[in-house]
Amino acid sequence: MPWAGLRLAVTLLTAIPLPGRRQRAIAPDRRTAAAAMYWAPLVGLAAGAVSAGVLLLAVRVGHTGPLLAAVLAVAAAVVLTRALHLDGLADFADGLGSARPAGEALAIMKRSDIGPFGVVTLVLVVLLQVSALARATELGRGPVAILAAAVAARLAITLACRRGVPTARPGGLGALVAGSVRLVPAGALVLAALAAAGAFRWIFAVAIACGLAASVATTMLAVRRLGGITGDVLGALAEITATTCLVVTALR
Repeated sequence: MPWAGLRLAVTLLTAIPLPGRRQRAIAPDRRTAAAAMYWAPLVGLAAGAVSAGVLLLAVRVGHTGPLLAAVLAVAAAVVLTRALHLDGLADFADGLGSARPAGEALAIMKRSDIGPFGVVTLVLVVLLQVSALARATELGRGPVAILAAAVAARLAITLACRRGVPTARPGGLGALVAGSVRLVPAGALVLAALAAAGAFRWIFAVAIACGLAASVATTMLAVRRLGGITGDVLGALAEITATTCLVVTALR
């Protein structure tokens, strides 16, 4: 199936209902998982377009002002992912904050509850996203800013799955996609995103570059502390990248 990778990318990275989604019981193979990671930026583009649309409607039709519009746009992004990326960020923060060896940190990340490190991280990240998007909206950059952040967030996931980055545990999403992406096509996707963003304003290309730099640094930290990536790490990378991207677009 030529579109199996796109379908998997949608089901993994969003909560968009697809026909037969709940009936899918067979685990995807490695080739389909790799294709899904290549499709991830396009899924981010679609999700970002929805959030940008919410932002525009709130500002121009609802006349809500930039702050409330930013809250609604970020909320739309959370709903589209069913908060999976934020959940991964919280688990990742708890694992690192525990300062335990890799095995124990991974066990903490696998728990269903959220610890103090996770709660604080979630609050700070959401506040940063909302305030940065509100400021970017005041500067006339809001819709493109959230669009760029959504694409950069999924590009970060693609890059984290490049060859040479191991999985932290044998099972789960991390094991399925780790090392499945070739560096050359991944680099081509990054260059395409930077070129498209720069066509609007140079600040958006800089924002994507900074976001991806933060994701690469976080990936290196995950490999050093945990031994590799997991599904939670991928979710954390998406949120860290998006937040960094939005903060840069809020700067003059």
